[in-house]
Amino acid sequence: MKIDILTLFPEMFEIFNYSMIGKAIEKNIVNITSHNIRDYTIDKHKKVDDSPYGGGAGMVMQVQPLADSIRDVKLRNGGKVIFLGPRGITFTQNVAKELCKEKELIFVCGHYEGIDERTYEYIDMEMSLGDFVLTGGEMACIPIVDSICRLIPGVLSCTESYTEESFYDGVLEYPHYTRPECFEDKKVPEVLISGHHENIRKWRRLQSLLITREKRQDLFQKLKLTKEDKKLLSDKHKIE
Repeated sequence: MKIDILTLFPEMFEIFNYSMIGKAIEKNIVNITSHNIRDYTIDKHKKVDDSPYGGGAGMVMQVQPLADSIRDVKLRNGGKVIFLGPRGITFTQNVAKELCKEKELIFVCGHYEGIDERTYEYIDMEMSLGDFVLTGGEMACIPIVDSICRLIPGVLSCTESYTEESFYDGVLEYPHYTRPECFEDKKVPEVLISGHHENIRKWRRLQSLLITREKRQDLFQKLKLTKEDKKLLSDKHKIE
């Protein structure tokens, strides 16, 4: 996947040179390039913002550098242009699953009080992390790009690394344990050291359901429980 990011702070995206995404870049599975919006302004002082017409606090990003930067990157990247802003859809795991199918994407990071309204002519989609305010679009772009990239085949070591994670199929992830088997009188559940793979699978599914029901009722109410799910919940005392 090819990803281009338009930002006032391209150095912030050096974080992608590390960990699993960094390895994916080395393997040419993912290509992430950040572009400085200031490079496109016609202002000799590299100014990209101005006071809003009609008055008000704060500054607004100008349409010219934004429009020109988008047009330039579109010459080499034909993907959707996604603006990180409060009007957009809320980013979820399902959105990540859809976007990871794309071959190319362009992200635009806003700053200050927002962008000139005329910039929306060049934007295909607006996306938000949630109903809260950040200092800039970069803060939202980083987790969104990371979430999308890790779903691309070859980025993680195996598909189980993400198919069994929280939110992937609508439930929170089951508990994890590792050595030592006993720590301060707290033991690892016996089923996990039994070697019985089917029982382990059922135990993990049950734990995911129970944790989701307890911690995230909003998610649990949206679940379409299978016959097995219902049986696991009804027989939970036998399985636990």
